[in-house]
This record gives sequence, structure tokens and C-alpha cells, in this order.
Amino acid sequence: MDSALIAAVRRFNRTVTQRVGALDDEYMAQGRPLGQARLLWEIGPAGAEVAALRTRLGLDSGHLSRLLRTLENDGLITVGPVDRTGGDGRVRVATLTDAGRTQWADLDQRSDDLAASILEPLTEHRRERLVTAMAEVERLLVGSMVVIEPCPPGDPRARACLRAYVRDIARRLDDGFDPALSKPLHDDALAPPNGVLLLATLNGEPIGCGGVKLHRGEAAEIKRVWVADTVRGLGVGRRLLGELERYAAEHGATAVRLDTNRNLTEAIALYRATGYREIEAYNTEHYAHHWFEKRLA
Repeated sequence: MDSALIAAVRRFNRTVTQRVGALDDEYMAQGRPLGQARLLWEIGPAGAEVAALRTRLGLDSGHLSRLLRTLENDGLITVGPVDRTGGDGRVRVATLTDAGRTQWADLDQRSDDLAASILEPLTEHRRERLVTAMAEVERLLVGSMVVIEPCPPGDPRARACLRAYVRDIARRLDDGFDPALSKPLHDDALAPPNGVLLLATLNGEPIGCGGVKLHRGEAAEIKRVWVADTVRGLGVGRRLLGELERYAAEHGATAVRLDTNRNLTEAIALYRATGYREIEAYNTEHYAHHWFEKRLA
């Protein structure tokens, strides 16, 4: 990694934490540090499940429990099961008290005031530049928060992504998509030692997937690459493709290939941009119009 790039990111982090007051013991003069204030904000007037808060904020259970206990001792929240009379007692929810809702509203107003104080010294043109740059930084940071890791094809999150893949394909193809007409892809084909399914998640939620089938002595085959509309343009598809290629190479494949439909223009553009070349048909996939291959280093 380029040391100059790392230094630039560290410099940016220092500037942001100083400007937003993240180092203050009393964030925005509310009498509590940033961690507690952020947790109070995330709970919000609607309340939130503790497990969801842990995932959303990237906190370990112990640290989150301590923060919740502090807010609870201060009379700002209550923490308890969803249904005290008969629900799943393992699902706990944090809810604002009346005092908590008052402090949440004050935090909301102070957050507006802080944002205004950042913009106020700037000219109109510079405000637009700053907000535009912030949107780009946010977009890129979200992309960097995506985690890609192997997942069993039978995992509920993987199943959800594969169902979304089928819905997306059916919506985009000229005559819809009937899985019965497509070449079957069984779970064991995307599980070691036959292959792998990679799952992309953002804050613990599945937002993409892709698989690769290994063929001894032949090119590996990439299958079921899908990315949710909510994260399109963040480079998730390119990352998935790269990780699938890396897995194939590490397991002895010297090339990867895939088939695709003519209506999937973004996918075709991605394949061509990442070094795939079009080849003759290597299968009889009903919905395929193009076949691609890439040699692996």
C-alpha cells in the first residue's frame, strides 16, 4: 500500500475528528461522549433491536452492553425483550424514555447547528463543493465497509441473495427467467472442495454474492454474480469478481469463464473492462448469448 495514500487518510481522519468534536469528553456540550451520543441517536424515537445496533455500529457485545447500561442508568432508555408476555426473550430492544426522547431531540437540533457551523464560513460555491465532496467520500467509505467472505450456499443470507438474483434476472431478460430452463446449479457445486460461494455484506446485511465452480484440468466457471441495486456503483461487483478469480487461481485454475445474457449490459461491460475476452459457446445454457474467458496469472 502506498505510504503517501495512508498518510493522506490519517490526515483526513484527524481533521474530521477535530472539526466534528469527536475528541471532546462532552460531545456537542450534551454532557456525554460521542459513543453514547451516537448510540442514543441510533436507537431513535422508534427504538431498535440490540443485535441490530451491534451490527450497525460495529461494536462488540461487551462494549455495547456497557454503553446501553450507562444510558439506562441515566434514565434515557429501557432495554427489554420485544414481548414481555410471550415473545422470544432473546430478542432485546432498546427504547427511549421520555427523558431520552427529549435528549434525542436536543441532539438532533445540535447536529443541525454543527452542520450549519461547518457550512456558514464558506461561500455558496465552496459549500456546494464541500457537500459534493462529502457525498463522494461517503459513497467510497461505504464501499470500503463491504465485507466479502465465503458462505455456505444453504445459509439463509446466501439463499436470500440467490433469490434476489433470480428476481433481478427475471425482470431484465426479454422473456423472463424460468430456472427450470436454465442449467441446474446444486449447492455442492459451490461448496468446498468443488467451489465456493462468496457473500458480500454491509453492516451485516447481505448485498451481493458470486460463486465459482472448479473443474479439474479445465477453466473454473463463475456463476450467480449479483449485487443489490442499493450498492450499485460502489465497485462491489468488481471486488466479487476479483475474489472469485483469486479463489480459482489459488485452487489450481489457470482460467475462468462464464456465460451471460445480452440484456445484462453492465455485467458485459464489467467483464470486458476486467480482462475477459469473448469466446465460442462452451455450454448450452438456454439464456446465454455471450461467453467469456479470462486467463489467470
